[in-house]
Amino acid sequence: MEQVVEIYLHWQAGRSIQAISRSLGVDRKTIRKYLRLAEAAGLTREQARSAEEWRRFVREGLGIEHERPRSGWFAELDRHQEFIREQLKTNRMSTVHRRLVERTGLPVSVATFRRYVHATMPEALPQAPVTVWRPEVEPGEEAQVDFGFMGEWLDPVRGCRHRTWAFTMVLSYSRHMFVRFVLRMDRQTWLLCHVEAFAFFAGVVRRVILDNLKDGVLKPDLYDPTLNRAYAELAAHYGFLIDPARGGHPKDKPRVERQMPYVRESLWRGDADKLLSLEAMNQRALEWCREVAGLRIHGTTHRRPLEVFQAEEKPRLQRLPATPWEPSTWTTAKVGPDAHCQVAGALYSVPHSLRGQRLDVRLTQKLVEFYRGEELVKVHPRRHDRGRTTDPADLPPDKVAFYERTPRWCLKRAQELGPDVLEAVRSLLAVDTLTHLRQAQGILRLEQTYGAERLNAACQRAVAFGDPRYRTVKTILARGLDQEPLPEAPPPAKAGAYLRGREAFTFPMAGR
Repeated sequence: MEQVVEIYLHWQAGRSIQAISRSLGVDRKTIRKYLRLAEAAGLTREQARSAEEWRRFVREGLGIEHERPRSGWFAELDRHQEFIREQLKTNRMSTVHRRLVERTGLPVSVATFRRYVHATMPEALPQAPVTVWRPEVEPGEEAQVDFGFMGEWLDPVRGCRHRTWAFTMVLSYSRHMFVRFVLRMDRQTWLLCHVEAFAFFAGVVRRVILDNLKDGVLKPDLYDPTLNRAYAELAAHYGFLIDPARGGHPKDKPRVERQMPYVRESLWRGDADKLLSLEAMNQRALEWCREVAGLRIHGTTHRRPLEVFQAEEKPRLQRLPATPWEPSTWTTAKVGPDAHCQVAGALYSVPHSLRGQRLDVRLTQKLVEFYRGEELVKVHPRRHDRGRTTDPADLPPDKVAFYERTPRWCLKRAQELGPDVLEAVRSLLAVDTLTHLRQAQGILRLEQTYGAERLNAACQRAVAFGDPRYRTVKTILARGLDQEPLPEAPPPAKAGAYLRGREAFTFPMAGR
C-alpha cells in the first residue's frame, strides 16, 4: 500500500514515469496501471492531496490494504529463501541476485528481487550507511585508487596461504573500474598496477585521488604533501595530477571505498579465491570488470558503467604516452670515505667533494643516477653484480694517478724515457703487478726532478745490481751514483741484493 501511495506522491510532484521507476524500483507498466486507475476515478496531478488522502483512495477506491499484492515471482523465490538469507549475511542484494540467477536460471529482475527481500525478510537487510554527497565530475577528469584487503588465498602449488589485496581504480564519472589482485603492497607493485589500469582503460584521466599511503605520498599534509619520487615520475610520464586525500578521511574518495565490499563479495568470494594461480585470478578480474561490474545497473547513476565509459568517457581520456614507462626505484645512499656509494650490492663513484653526504639514488634497469636534492650529480651504467665502477674524475688528484696510470701506461711511458727505465719497470711489474704498480709509478715520477737521462742511468745501475726498486733508484739519484761508471765486471746478485755486494758482508768463521 505504502509504495502505491509513494507512486502517487511522486506523480503529483510532477516527476516522469521513468524517474519514479528509478527511484522506487517499480516497473513502469505497474506505475502506468495505477496512474490510469487514478485518472479513471477523476483524480489529476494538479489537485494537491496529502499522503493520508492518497492512502484513503488506495484503501477505499482501489481496495488495497496495507500489504501490497505479491508478485508472481514471490512464490518462486520462497523456494530459495534459505539460500537468500544465508547469502545476505555476507553479500549485498545485487550480488545475491546475480548468484541466484546463475544457480537457478530464474529470469527474475533485480527490482523484483529487492521488493521480495524488503517484504519477506527485512531483518536480513544491513543498516543503510550514511552517504555523503559529492559533486559530479566531468568525463575523463578523475579516478580514485586504493588497496583493499580481500582475504587469504591458498596457493595449491606451494601449499601455503597468502594475504591478498585488490588494487582498484574507479573512474569517477562512469564508475567503470579496474581490479588487480596482488600479494604485496610495495612501491613497485603500486606503480605497475597504475600502468596496467591505464592500459585497461586505453587512456589516462587528468587527476588521481589516492590515500596518503607511503607508496604514493611520503608525508601527509593537507596543503603541501611530499610525493614519492617514483610515483611523481609516473604521473609526469602519463600526464595526470596526483591529488592525495586527507589523512584519516576515506570519504574524500568514496567512489573507490564503496566498491571494495562489492569487489570482495562479488568477485573474490564468488570464484577468484578458488583459482589456482595469481595470473588466473587477474584474468578473471578483467573479465569480471567488463562482464559483471561493467554491465550492472549502478545504484547511484542507474546506468551501466561500461556503456557510459564507452559512449561518453573514453573519448575524453588523455592518450597513452607514445613511449612506454620505464620502471625506476628510488633509494638513498651515503658517500663513503673512498668517494663510492653502495647501491643494490654494487659500488659506484661520485665526486669526492660529496664524501660523507647522503644522496638520493634512482635505479632503472640500465642506469644508476645520483641526486643531491634536485641536482643530478652523477650517472653510471647499472651493473647487476657486486663489482665496483670508478670514474677517475670523481677521485681526489692524489688518488687519480693510481687508477689512470695502469701497468700498460707505465710500460709505454718507460719506453719513452729510455731502454734502462723500461727494463727496470718491466722487472718490477713482472711479479705481483698490482703490488709493484705504485713503485713503477714512483720511478717514472723521478723524471720530473732529475730528467730522463739521469733516470735512465740510475735504472741501468739498479738493474745491473739486481735491485730495480723505487727506493734503490731514488737513492742512486740522490747520491749522484748514476754519474759514476759501472764496474767492469759487476758481481752477480739476485733481486733484492745490497748495492755493495755480498762480499762486504762475508765474515771468517771461527776456528778457521
